[in-house]
Amino acid sequence: MGYAKRRCLLKFMIYNLVYELMHSLVRCQPGRFDILLQNAGIASMHTAVTHHNTVVFLDRTNIGSSQINLTNGMCRNNLADRVSTHDCSAHSVVFDIASNTVRPLFVFTDTWCSSGAFLPNGTLMQTGGDFDGMKKVRYFSPCPSSDTCNWIESGKELLAGRWYATNQLLPDLRVITVGGRDVFTYEFVPDQGLGQFNLQFLLDTDDQWNDNLYPFVHLLPDNNLYIFANRDSILLNYYTNKVLRKYPTIPGEPRNYPCAGSSVLLPLDSANGYSIAEVLVCGGANKFAFPYPPAQPGASQTCGRMVVTSSNPTWLMQTMPMRRNMGDMVLLPNNRVLIINGAQNGSQGWMDASKPCYNPVIYDPVTSTFEVQAASTIARLYHSTANLLADGRILVAGSNTHQFYTLSGPFPTELRVEAFSPAYLDSSNNGQRPKFLKYPTIVRYGFKFSVDVAIPGKLNGGGIKLNLISAPYTTHSYSQGQRQLKLSVSTPLRKGSNSSSTYTVTSMVPSAVLAPPTYYMLFALHGGIPSTAVWVLVSF
Repeated sequence: MGYAKRRCLLKFMIYNLVYELMHSLVRCQPGRFDILLQNAGIASMHTAVTHHNTVVFLDRTNIGSSQINLTNGMCRNNLADRVSTHDCSAHSVVFDIASNTVRPLFVFTDTWCSSGAFLPNGTLMQTGGDFDGMKKVRYFSPCPSSDTCNWIESGKELLAGRWYATNQLLPDLRVITVGGRDVFTYEFVPDQGLGQFNLQFLLDTDDQWNDNLYPFVHLLPDNNLYIFANRDSILLNYYTNKVLRKYPTIPGEPRNYPCAGSSVLLPLDSANGYSIAEVLVCGGANKFAFPYPPAQPGASQTCGRMVVTSSNPTWLMQTMPMRRNMGDMVLLPNNRVLIINGAQNGSQGWMDASKPCYNPVIYDPVTSTFEVQAASTIARLYHSTANLLADGRILVAGSNTHQFYTLSGPFPTELRVEAFSPAYLDSSNNGQRPKFLKYPTIVRYGFKFSVDVAIPGKLNGGGIKLNLISAPYTTHSYSQGQRQLKLSVSTPLRKGSNSSSTYTVTSMVPSAVLAPPTYYMLFALHGGIPSTAVWVLVSF
C-alpha cells in the first residue's frame, strides 16, 4: 500500500475513532427527553402544575388565532383586542398528564407577560398582562380533567397596570404583586384598602433597557422579602414598607428581563432550623444585547450564590459549562437545581437570541458542581417554560420567538411538549425507589404528621428523607413562588414483621412563613432517589 493510501486510511480511522468517542460521550450524558405532545394547540408562555396533576398552559390573546379552537361554539368577542375582535380559538389549555391530552380554556383579556400564584385553596390566580389585561385579575380553580373548570375574570381590578410583574404568596393568605413595566410600586391581592406602596428600589434599577422587569422575589424565613432586580437586591419588610438592607451588586451582566437570567431560593433545611436562606442567580445577557439584535453578543456564563441571611453577605461566583440566557431553573426533589432551555447569545425579544442551549445542566449546591445533561432536539428560546411534575419529570413547553404564530423559518413557534427525565428516574434506581403507602391529605402547621413508605430491599443507611416542594407559576425564565423545604424526619420505624419493607416516619411543617398555605408536592427520598410525590394541603 502506498504512502498516500496509508495516510488516507489512517485519517479515516482517526476520524471514525473521534466520531465514536464523541457519540459515546453524548450517550453517556445523563437524563432523557421524551416528546409527549406533537401539538398542544398553543405555545405556552405561562405554565403552572395543579394539585390534580393537570397543567395550565397560557399564552397571550392578541396574536390572532392559535392552533386549537374553543369548544361548544364558543368565541371571544372583544372589541378591545388589537388583532382579532372575533376569535374562536383558545389561548389557554389544560393538559392532562395521564392521558396526554389538552382541553381548551376560555380567557378574555390579554395575558401577555402576566404574573401568577396559587392561592391557599389551590386556585391559580393570574394577574395583569398587556393592554386591556393590565389591571385584570383572573382565577382558575383546578378540577379533574373530565370536568369543565375554566378561567373566571374578576370584576375587581389591580390598582396599577402590571405588565412583567412578579407575584408571591404570603403567610397571611395575601399575594403581593411587585413591579411591572414603568410601575415602581407593589400591592396586595386582596388589597384590603391599603393601596399601592412605592418602592424606590424598582426605580433605581430601571436602566434604559428596563432590566428590572420580572424581579426575583423570595420569601425568607424571617418573613421579609428578598427582591432582586437588574444586578442589585434588597431586603423588604412588606408590613412596614421599609427596606431593611441593601445587598452587594452581583458581578457581571444584568440578570432580569430582558437580559433574562433566573433565580431560585435554595432548599431551606431543617438541619439548621430553616434559619439559613441562600439565593442562586444564574445566567443573563450582555446589557447591549437588547435592543440591538443584529449583534447578539454572548450571554452570561456565571452563577452567583449568596447567603442572604448572613451578617456579611457576599456573592460567590461560579462558571457554568456554557453561556445561557432565558434559562429556566427548577428545584429537583433530590435538592439539586436543573437549568434548562435558553440560548447562548442575545436576549429575550422577537428573534433577539441565537445558538440554543439544547443541553440542560444540573447544579449540586452541596458540591458546587455542574453536570451537563443529555440534549433535547428542540430549541426552547423566548417564551419557553419548565415545571416539575409529581412523578419527578420536568415538563418543558413553549418557545415563540415571533410576535405572532410563525410555524416555519428559523426557530418557529413551538407547539410540542416534552418531558425531561433526570437520571434519578432511570430504571436502574428502582431498587431504591421509595413509595408512599399512607399519607395525610392535609398537614397543619406545628402538628406532627406520619407517612408510611415502602422501600424495595434493604433500608439505606441514610434512612428516609422528606422534601416539600411548591408548584410555581413559571414564565419568562422565572418560577414565581418556587420553594423547597428539607423537612425534619424521625428515625424510620419498621412496620409489621421483620421481613417487611414498610417504614413509618414522622415530620412537621413549623410555620406558614416557611411554607405559605397552599398545595405542595411531598417527596420521599431513599439513597437520593425520589418517590412519586403526593399532594398535600399545608394549612393552619
